[in-house]
Amino acid sequence: MSVERIYFARKPGEPQVEVQSIDVVAGKGILGDRYFASVGEPAQNITLVEAEEIEAFCTDTGRLVDLSCTRRNLVTRGVRLNDLVGKEFMIGTVRLRGVELCEPCRSLGKLLASSNLATAAVVKRLLNRGGLRADILCSGSIAVGARVSAAE
Repeated sequence: MSVERIYFARKPGEPQVEVQSIDVVAGKGILGDRYFASVGEPAQNITLVEAEEIEAFCTDTGRLVDLSCTRRNLVTRGVRLNDLVGKEFMIGTVRLRGVELCEPCRSLGKLLASSNLATAAVVKRLLNRGGLRADILCSGSIAVGARVSAAE
């Protein structure tokens, strides 16, 4: 149960970059991310998605596996993120609270659509599998390999 990949984008619409660690600020998000301190986007501090769900989507739709394709910040492995809605949890030493599922939107549908897969089909396929939106409750750093665990 750990963080496998970390991504963020500095500005809206820019490609995400993969990094080995990020600094996070309580109530504000990822330092340097496009949504940092965003007041118009509730529960937008950080987003997570399961590597297993991305791999299943790519396999089922005939795509090459690309763990960055959902544009979520953290890709986890071995963690059922849907179970963390409404709960506090830890990533390394950082405490977070799962706020809501990060359901796929039309933009993500368009991004992942292909000649064989319509936008609506992408959204339907990723419904309840698109990840988790979480609030950051304490500042710190999150690195690839950090353990995801229940808060104590």
